[in-house]
Amino acid sequence: MDVLEFTLSLLIIIMCFTCSTWWYLSNRWWKLSSVPTNWPLVGMLPGLVRNAHRVHEYATDVLVETKGTFEFHGPVLANFNMLATSDPANIHHILSRNFSNYPKGVEFRKIFDILGNGIFNVDSKLWEIHRKTTMFLMHHAKFQTLLERNIWDAIEDGLRPVLDAFAEQDTLFDLQDIFQRFTFDAISKLLLDQDPKSLSIGLPHVPCEKAFSDFAGAVMYRHFLPEGCWKLQKWLRIGKEKKLIQAWEAFEQYLYPCISRKQEELMHNSTIKDEESTFLNAYIKMYNQWENGDLGTLQTFLRDTFLNLMFAGRDTTSATLTWFFWLLSRNPLVEKRIREEIQQQLHLKDDENLKFLKIEETRKLVYLHGALCETLRLFPPVAIEHKIPLEFDILPSGHRVNPNMRIILSFYTMGRMESIWGKDCLEFKPERWISERGGIKHEPSFKFPAFNAGPRTCIGKEMAFIQMKIAAATIIYNYHIQVKDQVIFPSASVIAQMKHGLKVRLIKRVPVVSN
Repeated sequence: MDVLEFTLSLLIIIMCFTCSTWWYLSNRWWKLSSVPTNWPLVGMLPGLVRNAHRVHEYATDVLVETKGTFEFHGPVLANFNMLATSDPANIHHILSRNFSNYPKGVEFRKIFDILGNGIFNVDSKLWEIHRKTTMFLMHHAKFQTLLERNIWDAIEDGLRPVLDAFAEQDTLFDLQDIFQRFTFDAISKLLLDQDPKSLSIGLPHVPCEKAFSDFAGAVMYRHFLPEGCWKLQKWLRIGKEKKLIQAWEAFEQYLYPCISRKQEELMHNSTIKDEESTFLNAYIKMYNQWENGDLGTLQTFLRDTFLNLMFAGRDTTSATLTWFFWLLSRNPLVEKRIREEIQQQLHLKDDENLKFLKIEETRKLVYLHGALCETLRLFPPVAIEHKIPLEFDILPSGHRVNPNMRIILSFYTMGRMESIWGKDCLEFKPERWISERGGIKHEPSFKFPAFNAGPRTCIGKEMAFIQMKIAAATIIYNYHIQVKDQVIFPSASVIAQMKHGLKVRLIKRVPVVSN
């Protein structure tokens, strides 16, 4: 009996020692290393779940520690293994050199099913036709005039009155919400000739406008959850999937009536202006010329097409402007230099406000352009990209990838890597983008993929810079923004928005009158 008691006591002591040692080493490992532990059965999923609320920072911690490429092992039999990379050589290989092996594919379409047959969701011939049609529209002789008028209408009818009201009230408000409303109204008016007036006094609730943020957050979780998990949530209508279903309904309730109204106008009003009907006419023509017959009804195809373009026009630009003004609040000398550049390049007098800015004049604002590029480097609006290879491949980093293996490209991480941008990579330095001759310095897209890279490089890049420059210059020269002291970090979303918005106060700048 004594031997049995001794043996049991010894076993208990050994178990306690083993457990305490495991606990100590695990906690010490987590503190010393960001790399998740590969546990039996569940793989590395616990580490991912533990950091789901800060997924972009977590990916950055892991990728910086592993020199830019990391293999994630999911639960057994879950088909959830992934390879994450922020290595420019891998990015260049996947998005450019071996582009044909990395289409959006079936898995991407499952995750982004809400985008249907729009340009972001399709491959091959349909994608080529989408791109060709949209590029033709953006290079149309009247497009620049239409764009300039559209932006200034959104500023004069929405942005300025709302900002003036907040300045007079001297109250805190969410600047990110203002930019989201501004870009939503502008892109809706540009594409559909429909002004939802979400940016107006009182900030009315427009379900479709708010649905974009819910959509971006929900599809992010689909990237990092086994398909069975999010499909179960969708069936039960719970969690992020419930919000995605509601977003889908809000999009359709807004887009279908807009499309029908525009079609009616085209059918019954022969005097309608050419440039106002260009987008709808072009996509109807594209639909009629598609031979495969797999696009669904015309209404559905137009809904998919405009939803994709509105998603790009609303979310990416508003996110960049929000981060831009937060960075300016932390770098007042940059704001001062931008204001001086605006005054000098646009030949404004000391007692003069900025009331109008032509597209041609935006090209003179080189330092402002550099500051926006620096914002995009640190906070690329599309924070990650999702790819799946068709065939076996070996990446430049030496990692092997299998067909149907999920690959996550972390653009957010790239701006935070010393190996790419140097030891000052975390500093906000617009000068980084200014050449010795005083122009904009070009960086290869596989180093700076804020607008993607390769054949799928964003065709709206120039339009985005024009809109951001006009809005930023108007605000910087006419107002001073005071940012509330708050914790700022990006939300767990495919669009790097601020998790809790950007709370600010606004002061109207009074022009200095010369004696």
